[in-house]
Amino acid sequence: MISLSPNLAVPVVPQGPWSLFLDIDGTLLEHAAHPDAVVVGDELRTLLVRLEAQLDGALAFITGRSIAAVDHLFRPLRLRAAGLYGLEHRLARDGPVEAASEPADIAALANEIATELDNADVYIERKGPILAIHTRAAPHLLQRATELVEQALDRLPAGYRVLAGNAGVELMPLEAAKGAAIRRFMQIPAFRGRRPVFLGDDTSDENGFETVNELDGISVRIKPQGSTAAPFALAGVDAALAWLDEMSRSETAKAATLAAMPK
Repeated sequence: MISLSPNLAVPVVPQGPWSLFLDIDGTLLEHAAHPDAVVVGDELRTLLVRLEAQLDGALAFITGRSIAAVDHLFRPLRLRAAGLYGLEHRLARDGPVEAASEPADIAALANEIATELDNADVYIERKGPILAIHTRAAPHLLQRATELVEQALDRLPAGYRVLAGNAGVELMPLEAAKGAAIRRFMQIPAFRGRRPVFLGDDTSDENGFETVNELDGISVRIKPQGSTAAPFALAGVDAALAWLDEMSRSETAKAATLAAMPK
């Protein structure tokens, strides 16, 4: 039985060919105090392989992690992915990665904030041009961390924004947007002509939900807190995995895949 989050409907698989976009942390995996503390089990890898095969390759991660971090987490499985909120891409399953480097001013800011907060329970993650401050293990420091990155905007070149999350805050370029990453995938042959489905759990996923809604797709917020652009929801990671498993085994998914295959 799939759990339903209050006030939002459980999603159903769309009719006809569809594609699948997946956030990772908080969607496929429970959050941890440190991003490296999460573990991917064989059951999840098997589920992803089954879904990708049934969707004829039209599956991609859309994540704030770097693609290198995603590959390490899911090794030896390598799927299509947009990392760093779309600043990195791997458009082919085993193709090259379009990577992003760390600017000197962001590197200096990371060191400055680490010194200012000076707390072992705060994890400062340097992701190329994105600086993420994780305060899940020190929630009392979230407000101070947010103040520090907001104050830094005045000293940085134009083109950065601050994004507050459920348990941390991130500083990132304006062009880092999950919606733009989804649009880019929708232009390549494996995804073209399919209806997009996107599962995510955080404020950083809202841009992706809005894009998928504009494309007449299905956007699903996992464990929603407050308002969301997604018209559908699932109560948590377990519910999301159960729904994906159900979709991977459904006759609708199999029929959609067969219909999309070249004759």
